[in-house]
Amino acid sequence: MSPTAPPTAADADTPFSQRLKTATWSDHEAAEYHGFTQALLDGTLPLDGYTAMVAQHYFAYAALEEAGRALADDPVAGRFSYPALLRVPALVADLEHLLGPGWRDRVSPTPATRTYVARLQRMSDSPEGFVAHHYTRYMGDVSGGQFIRRVVAQAYGLTHAGVSFYVFDGLGSLPRFRADYRARLDSLDLAPEAAERLIDEARLAYRLNTEVLADLGRVHAPGPSARP
Repeated sequence: MSPTAPPTAADADTPFSQRLKTATWSDHEAAEYHGFTQALLDGTLPLDGYTAMVAQHYFAYAALEEAGRALADDPVAGRFSYPALLRVPALVADLEHLLGPGWRDRVSPTPATRTYVARLQRMSDSPEGFVAHHYTRYMGDVSGGQFIRRVVAQAYGLTHAGVSFYVFDGLGSLPRFRADYRARLDSLDLAPEAAERLIDEARLAYRLNTEVLADLGRVHAPGPSARP
């Protein structure tokens, strides 16, 4: 993904979606430009490294989507219920393609993923925190994740199977979806303390994700080329 300019500083009249983006920019950049991510985007990450990342996604999204089901009727968290976003079925399909029908016996969460999952499980009691994690994951998937999909498909010779995690056909226009998502963020009626909790949790979410990437990078060092 090509570098983009950081957002300008927020003021009192700035929409909440822009405040959130501004406040989390440096944490987002740290995750996006981590060495593991760069190897993935450069096509130099071995296929087993990509597969391991998919497996860690599975554990994280299973926890996040379980929290979402618990908060489906919450007036804050429930506003971000988009059935077409749910990723666990796609991750299961990708792991079946990449590892075979016995994939569940071949994957386990890394230490960093276990920490991340434990935090996600706590979000069932924190609507603002859930929205923070929801934002950091899904908005990335429907934005930069589309570039990752193209690079990964080319690097590993995959078509739909193996990269279905990044396919959001059920959402229709992705730019329209992103605009709707930002509008929902902007319409949240949050007390100042709740808004700050959401922002702080989003920053933590990015840091937890970066630790997952670091764990993966320590085990799956990039080889000379991931291409066939």
